[in-house]
Amino acid sequence: QLQASGGGLVQAGDSLRLSCAASGRTFSSYIMGWFRQAPGLEREFVAAISRSGYTAYADSVKGRFTISRDIDKNTAYLQMNSLKPEDTAVYYCASRSRIALAYRPDEYDAWGQGTQVTVSS
Repeated sequence: QLQASGGGLVQAGDSLRLSCAASGRTFSSYIMGWFRQAPGLEREFVAAISRSGYTAYADSVKGRFTISRDIDKNTAYLQMNSLKPEDTAVYYCASRSRIALAYRPDEYDAWGQGTQVTVSS
């Protein structure tokens, strides 16, 4: 199971850190990813981290967002800096059991419930 938290209402330029707590599985064996979905739009890739710590980011967040993971705490994080109104969305964490990083929602096996991030201008 995955439990996402940390969303909220912030102003443009502020920061937030999202957390994704994993339970009931061997956390270190999974790719962890973050996706987001704004109203009326498809769910889109934000960032992913491999079991070895390799990371990938969407162009729209590169340089502003950082994904990380703490194996001991079974938790993945998404540090979001310099937030923009266009970052407003429900953010979902997801896990994948295969080795390669992936960028499509259908390539992930399990999902958290989502946490709302709203950035005001």
